Amino acid sequence: MSNPNSKYELRGINHLALVCSDMQRTIDFYSGVLGMPLIKTIELPGDLGQHFFFDCGNGNTIAFFWLADSPEAAPGLAAPKGLPDEGELASAVGSMNHVAFAVPPEQFDEYYTRMQAEGIKVSRVLNHDDSSAGVSRHVHPGTFVRSFYFQDPDGVLLEFACWTRTFTEADVAHKPKTAADRRVPTAS
Repeated sequence: MSNPNSKYELRGINHLALVCSDMQRTIDFYSGVLGMPLIKTIELPGDLGQHFFFDCGNGNTIAFFWLADSPEAAPGLAAPKGLPDEGELASAVGSMNHVAFAVPPEQFDEYYTRMQAEGIKVSRVLNHDDSSAGVSRHVHPGTFVRSFYFQDPDGVLLEFACWTRTFTEADVAHKPKTAADRRVPTAS
């Protein structure tokens, strides 16, 4: 999976910062349900709020702001309204669509079962491939990643994913779309 950057020595994601409505509930989910240790807490100056960091493995962190003046959630704009296998994938330009956590392929099926046992609503398992549907029922040589999706208490779309094969030059084969290709919804 190595694709060395010739310009900068990037070492992965230091942190991804999201916004929550209830920091205690966020701790309960990310540390309690997902097992991520809470490693740093910050009180923001001027009573603005808090910024907490969770270890999500390999030196990477996911962070949350609790901001006293945050607007309400905007499902369908800031993040998808639901799970991708329910047809919910859209979010606005500049939004964060979802966070995918890398999990070991040999433990993928066990993690799926464990999440269900925790009472977490999960999508069906998606075996992503290059078919016209983009997914298949079964893993086959064309499957490149297996995943399932779920949401945190604030509706942030999360994914457990595992790569199933090594990419080659043939995997970069599509012409990029531009702003002119967008179907922008019109106001009614």
